[in-house]
Amino acid sequence: MSKKSNLETLKPTVERFHQAIRWKDFQSASRIIVPERRKDFQKARIELNDDKDLSITDYEVVDVKVSADGNQATIQSRIQWMRLPSASERTALVTSEFVFRDGAWQLESQEDGPFEGELPSPSPNPSSSPEETPIP
Repeated sequence: MSKKSNLETLKPTVERFHQAIRWKDFQSASRIIVPERRKDFQKARIELNDDKDLSITDYEVVDVKVSADGNQATIQSRIQWMRLPSASERTALVTSEFVFRDGAWQLESQEDGPFEGELPSPSPNPSSSPEETPIP
């Protein structure tokens, strides 16, 4: 698949992930996560009772940066959510790292937001060129 076609599939994948978490479709959301982190993500949703206690009230993609080779993307989204028992709505600028792997974009890591700490940032690969190094 060409770099151009990779980029054409990035936006719909990011949108699908945001919509899935907003509507509490964590099964669909987990399919967009890299396979090695899916089980932990699903387990955390059950343990935190997120099907009842987590409400994503709004999201907006505010920035997209793609690596020079077109195989990594850093997405910044503003996400608003509440998790019971707290009645306070929280807003965060969430940084998500997507990788193009096995013919599809997959969420590899995420900083801040309702899933903070569950999709940890990967250690930078020392052999990566500067354009490919994940943005902290």
